[in-house]
Amino acid sequence: MTGDGLIPNDIPLLEFDADEHALINPRRPRSLAAFPDRAVITWFGELVAEQALHHEPVHHVGYEHGDHPIYVVERAGSQMALVLAPVGAPAAVGALEALIACGATKIIGCGGAGIVRSGFDVGHVIVPTGAVRDEGTSYHYVPAGVAVGPHPLALEAIGAVLGEAGIPFDHGTTWTTDGYYRETPARVARRAAQGCITVEMEASAMFAVAAFRHAVYGQLLYAGDDVSAEEWDHRDWQTQPSARVRLLELALAAAARL
Repeated sequence: MTGDGLIPNDIPLLEFDADEHALINPRRPRSLAAFPDRAVITWFGELVAEQALHHEPVHHVGYEHGDHPIYVVERAGSQMALVLAPVGAPAAVGALEALIACGATKIIGCGGAGIVRSGFDVGHVIVPTGAVRDEGTSYHYVPAGVAVGPHPLALEAIGAVLGEAGIPFDHGTTWTTDGYYRETPARVARRAAQGCITVEMEASAMFAVAAFRHAVYGQLLYAGDDVSAEEWDHRDWQTQPSARVRLLELALAAAARL
């Protein structure tokens, strides 16, 4: 380790610097008033867009493709922030960093995922308990070789909500990858052999960021497309409004319990 905290490596992705103060840091806007300590971050754009009919955004997460509004909603007597995350780890953690900078410390994520092991119908709820770090973003927050996963308090809240609602679910490891066009049969088989049941593009990075920023974070997924067979089966997984509405409501309920 060098004097400034950097662990050098000839492969830049395997370097790690524990310094929390980078050249560009997430900051709470001075104009932002009170902000809830609970939040939900989701990848269901159509559901977040509906909030514009009932709420004014309290803040925005800025992206080159356009701002993502942050709304404040109420569930079970608790106020919480709600924001749409872009797809892909680098962009998604921008939304998570913004929430944490604004004051959120207890956060639940929800989105869809492909399945790498057959037997899960579209819409089946899956709770990641760990993640294979096959993306680049997490390595900027947690050293290589360190396992990432949800916070125990988030897992407890999610489990309680699912149990009370009587919703069947499975839990296990998810495979987070940057290369969705590189999910080759051999790689899928290897991930399945390692115990992965889903594949998506954000979870391991979200877990890493939350740990680095000392926030409580957990995630809910629903089973979408199927990459477990020789041929990819899309299964029209994105056209499942009831599954998406249900998962978002479960995430809001879990956040309220935190």
